[in-house]
Amino acid sequence: MLDSRIIDLSFNKVFLKIVLGEEVPVTISTLKLVDLELANSLTQLQKIASESGDEPTDKLSRKIAAIEKVKVEDLALDFTIPGYDIELRPGGRDIAVTSENVYEYIEEVLDAIIGKGVQVQAKAFKEGFSKVFPVTDLRAFTADELVMLFGNSDEDWTIETLSEAVKADHGFNVESRAIRFLLGVMSEFDGPTRRAFLQFITGSPKLPIGGFKGLNPPLTVVRKPHEAPLTADDYLPSVMTCVNYLKLPEYSTKEMMKEKLRVAIQEGVGSFHLS
Repeated sequence: MLDSRIIDLSFNKVFLKIVLGEEVPVTISTLKLVDLELANSLTQLQKIASESGDEPTDKLSRKIAAIEKVKVEDLALDFTIPGYDIELRPGGRDIAVTSENVYEYIEEVLDAIIGKGVQVQAKAFKEGFSKVFPVTDLRAFTADELVMLFGNSDEDWTIETLSEAVKADHGFNVESRAIRFLLGVMSEFDGPTRRAFLQFITGSPKLPIGGFKGLNPPLTVVRKPHEAPLTADDYLPSVMTCVNYLKLPEYSTKEMMKEKLRVAIQEGVGSFHLS
């Protein structure tokens, strides 16, 4: 925190609120921050349970209703945590969820996932964490701020942001074709590739606070020369991790650059050479 470096740990905001002793509503809205798919399923279950049973009048509506109309009993649910063989109550796996007890089921699922069901784990975390740093001192931060400090905040990888943050030098400028290729490739990375790329370039899988603009020194891209009879396409990019310095051959196509970066990122893990 003192040097603005991100800790590579991912904590959910709801869990951090529980750890900090903040009040966490045990509702489907809160569950959406933890497990969106399950929250949507419980919302749909509520909808099924609350159907009025009024019959549609026109022919088309009756056909649609016949397809969509499902009873709670048809779902073959029991009183266990969805996806786990953990009973919500004693003998829960032998208790069917019906229209009469469906709201009890929803309440018990919510309580198990974001209520009393995680209190023991949160207590153990607080005790372990406090052996290194007092958890109570973390209350100076909000849960959102802690999420950011622990490296779970969204990062901006748009071309606009990258173009403002990346420094082109020694053979390249911001208008160079290779720089345009690179920004395009970077903006298309998925989550795991972003982490691997950052590890390759900076030695850390996470950006500092402030994103790319927070890198110090800034990410610098320079032209990597080639020697005849070889061409740029025969070389892999290389880096000087300690100064966030990327040596990039002037590849013939964007696709070639993307492939060479992929190989360098995957095969260069743990490699170290004097430059």
